[in-house]
Amino acid sequence: MNQLLKQVLLVCVYVCVCMFALTGQAIADSLSDAKGAYDAGDYAKAAKLFKPLAEHGDAGAQTNLGLMYDHGKGVPQDYKEAVKWFRLAAKNGYAPAQSRLGDMYLNGRGVLQDYKKTVKWFRLAAENGYVPAQSRLGDMYQNGLGVPKNYVLAQMWKNIAAANAPTGELKQLKQLTLQQIVEAQELARKCTSNKFKGC
Repeated sequence: MNQLLKQVLLVCVYVCVCMFALTGQAIADSLSDAKGAYDAGDYAKAAKLFKPLAEHGDAGAQTNLGLMYDHGKGVPQDYKEAVKWFRLAAKNGYAPAQSRLGDMYLNGRGVLQDYKKTVKWFRLAAENGYVPAQSRLGDMYQNGLGVPKNYVLAQMWKNIAAANAPTGELKQLKQLTLQQIVEAQELARKCTSNKFKGC
């Protein structure tokens, strides 16, 4: 009897592993189909394919659905609905969604304009290595929005973004002295080597 129970349990585990693998493949296929529909300009189909994936917690699908609501592609334009989907993905640590949520706070779309929250979400995305957010955080420091104006920290974030960008293009702020440029470069090195802790 004990041997029979072991065999039944082994079969159950095998079936569960196979079903999990098949479900994972189905989700990947659905996500690929949704992206394909979006790229082909069939936004209504893309929205229908992204929605169940987003409802089941796929951060990429949530972000894409948020973008569709933000731009009114395949769904009615609805900034609050866009914020909802961005927030779900952002809370799960998905950097592109964190950055998009920062954009929503920056521009007051679907939420009240709030530069401190903008900085919060850009910083989270930047610390997760998302290059556009690193650059945008530099802009916030450069313009003193949500943080005190600080050209050195602005340049630091722009240096980090340039180092991580595929093109590596770096724009120096005109307001900086040579000493401040060197300071920003050193801060960027420290920030990166400390994995963005204390930046």
